[in-house]
Amino acid sequence: MRPWKTLARRVLLSRLPWMEVGVEQIELPDGRVIDEFLWVKTREFAIVAAITADGEVVLERSYKHGPRRVAVALPAGYLEQGESPMDTARRELLEETGYEAEEWKSLGSFTVDGNYGVSVAHAFLATNARRTRDPGGAGHDDLEEIEVFTLPLSEVIGLIERGEVAQLSTAAALALAAAALSNAR
Repeated sequence: MRPWKTLARRVLLSRLPWMEVGVEQIELPDGRVIDEFLWVKTREFAIVAAITADGEVVLERSYKHGPRRVAVALPAGYLEQGESPMDTARRELLEETGYEAEEWKSLGSFTVDGNYGVSVAHAFLATNARRTRDPGGAGHDDLEEIEVFTLPLSEVIGLIERGEVAQLSTAAALALAAAALSNAR
């Protein structure tokens, strides 16, 4: 397998830091040239599957405008300039839920769409999570109202099966966390 070669790149829409959309002229390994291969770039984000000492997952219920409905999700947020994915994960867990965790493990970094790029999701497992304060606080400026609650992991899978989880990033991070916890036993 050989990588494709980018011959030219043009931005069609730029709304930094939120989004860029453009086209590339691509040369395939067999020599064919694709003149307008779309690419999309949005901000990288971190997402956290936080598990309490009692084995409960820290979850949020809020309105998500992308799917246009109230849904269950894991704490997540965009990386700020100069901030590491781990720092973002810790900050978002505390800001959105009021929880902190003793142990952290990276579950990996993944490109959201293999064809167009879109974003990179950095997934984390945080264990021995405990509530240390009320959600929100200085610098917290989310537009959404968030209900924080906990459920055993076995019940969280049911939320996914019933369609209460609308975001692939949450479903994927929960599956990665379940696998990591299963392998740790």
